[in-house]
Amino acid sequence: MLEISGALAQSNPIKYPQTRKTEQLDDYHGTKVSDPYRWLEDDRSAETEAWVKAQNAVTFGYLEQIPYRKQLENRLEQIINYPRYSAPGRKGDWFYFYKNDGLQNQSVLYRQKGLNGKPEVVIDPNKLAADGTTRLTSFNLSKNGRYAAYALSKAGSDWQEIFVMDMQTLQTMPDKLEWVKFTGAAWQGDGFYYSRYDKPAAGQELSSKNEFMKVYFHRQGTPQTQDQLVYEDKAHPLRYFFAQTTEDERFLILNISEGTDGSEIWYKDAQSGEKEFKRLFEGFKYNYSVVDNVGSDLLVYHNNGAPNYKISKVVPKTGAISDLVPEKPEKLDEAHTAGGKLIANYLKDATSRIYVHDLNGKLENEVKLPGLGTVSGFGGERDDKFVFYTFTSFTFPATIYRYDIATRKTTLFRAPEVKFQPDDYETKQVFFNSKDGTRVPMFLTFRKGLKLDGSNPTMLYGYGGFNISLTPGFSALLIPFLEQGGIYASVNLRGGSEYGETWHEQGMKLKKQNVFDDCIAAAEYLIAQKYTSPQKLALRGGSNGGLLVGAVINQRPDLFRVAIPQVGVMDMLRFHKFTVGWGWVSDYGSSDNPEEFKVIYQYSPIHNIRENIPYPATMVTTADHDDRVVPAHSFKYAATLQEKYKGANPVLIRIETNSGHGASNTKKNIEAMADIYAFMLWNMGVKSLK
Repeated sequence: MLEISGALAQSNPIKYPQTRKTEQLDDYHGTKVSDPYRWLEDDRSAETEAWVKAQNAVTFGYLEQIPYRKQLENRLEQIINYPRYSAPGRKGDWFYFYKNDGLQNQSVLYRQKGLNGKPEVVIDPNKLAADGTTRLTSFNLSKNGRYAAYALSKAGSDWQEIFVMDMQTLQTMPDKLEWVKFTGAAWQGDGFYYSRYDKPAAGQELSSKNEFMKVYFHRQGTPQTQDQLVYEDKAHPLRYFFAQTTEDERFLILNISEGTDGSEIWYKDAQSGEKEFKRLFEGFKYNYSVVDNVGSDLLVYHNNGAPNYKISKVVPKTGAISDLVPEKPEKLDEAHTAGGKLIANYLKDATSRIYVHDLNGKLENEVKLPGLGTVSGFGGERDDKFVFYTFTSFTFPATIYRYDIATRKTTLFRAPEVKFQPDDYETKQVFFNSKDGTRVPMFLTFRKGLKLDGSNPTMLYGYGGFNISLTPGFSALLIPFLEQGGIYASVNLRGGSEYGETWHEQGMKLKKQNVFDDCIAAAEYLIAQKYTSPQKLALRGGSNGGLLVGAVINQRPDLFRVAIPQVGVMDMLRFHKFTVGWGWVSDYGSSDNPEEFKVIYQYSPIHNIRENIPYPATMVTTADHDDRVVPAHSFKYAATLQEKYKGANPVLIRIETNSGHGASNTKKNIEAMADIYAFMLWNMGVKSLK
């Protein structure tokens, strides 16, 4: 029996459920590795379901005793209750946008004729499930705007179903496409290209390995059984295939990848009369993506010979390549075309810079932004006269601007009204040196007037992988933590894309330890500069960030009072055996490779939990419909930690139902954040809220 410290422990010592152990021993290149909780990988068995129920009873029993848990939930509900809009997108005379009134579980898709027209509902996902967990995951209009293909996901699963809507009547057609995952709908004429898998075995829909993705063409108004197979690769079961078409429908582009890094591009030119795909770029050493075409030429965003990325013009017929927008010292994060312009979004120390070029690559102007933050948008159609973009930062709610292409002027289009005072808070960017001397940036957000006395509750958040950048962004759900005197520290670890491919490569495969060293150095910096102390510091991360939390608290548990690993990749020896886990080998390496196994085994969270280590108070979170990082990772991790840790801190697992890799609706998101904040603050010794 383990007990927790403080008043809560005295009244209710924690009795964890018993978790059965088995004699499971695996041989990895001569190293014997025990896996006693392998049975928890079967997340649909009666025994696992009973274990989940028992663990949740313990976790929620603990959380219910925290006196301000409901107060936090009420404040979170209050602060997020404001209208939130997406930037509009134009198709013909119509403008399409998403809106959430405030507490709606799902955002609603609207359209209006002209910018001053009356909005009408296109799709309201809130009416599709009683618990509000059916999401509208994509909406793709045909080139002429006559039809739309839209995808729905249930209970947070990555599996989707695609439907077709008649945009004249807003009626959904009989079309229904199943077993679709990680795809769009690329329209060409009266149909569209999409990717799908074969139907998985009954009972294994959320856990079995996804193999042999195929590309099909669906003609509007026909059953899925009549869809035309466009591309498959029987020799390579573990590849992704993603089809796209250019705005003029001349080119069909086939993007192929073996994971999350590296791609290969094939194409068909409708004007050539050839029926077979031709390879444009051989994979999978570099990343390529087609931005647009200009007649017979393709504009390609890539990092071949340019770690910070560049844009090149490619003549498919001859293979000739010339640079349009050369590589710069800053990372070219993305590129779009609209209104006859090429718009480039750069990252400078993890904040956006926007530059407009003509289609020959000539720089025309920089778009002045409201401050240091993150920009999204700027994409549009060739005849657009203006486009929209969204700007956000940690204390700057997502605000929509209109950019006039001819005059180069930006005007405010729509600003949200959030019930907090942004002038009460500040964000500063700091830099610190990691273990090997690498300079690493971190954003700190807190209430003005902060005292550097080491007493501030601080949440350190990191990710560090898969070429993903953590850039400034507003979340209303962060405000209640800041109101309690909290500091939010977002660290730009290696493995991300903040400084291009070089930054990414320094945190992947055999160099993954750099990511953990960066995070440890961030914690040491916060403590040394007296922003906080080990008694007031929490480490939080999700998915690959959950792996980060698990690895770091194994290596330096003394730095943290609280750990929140969310939907983490915790079993690094077996991650590639479930759903699309094989796609992460490009970033992690694989236990099947002897050299990579040695490195992975040294940091794999489950396999490095040790007895007699002062682990922080830990609450693992996962969900029953997470079919990206299957919940078995978190189940096995929590069971191992509960078995081996003998100290006084709580070791809990919170398992959400009807939810997936992220919260499946607004209500569940609020409840989860309330529990995370309550657990965090309570274990930092906060007895009441301000």
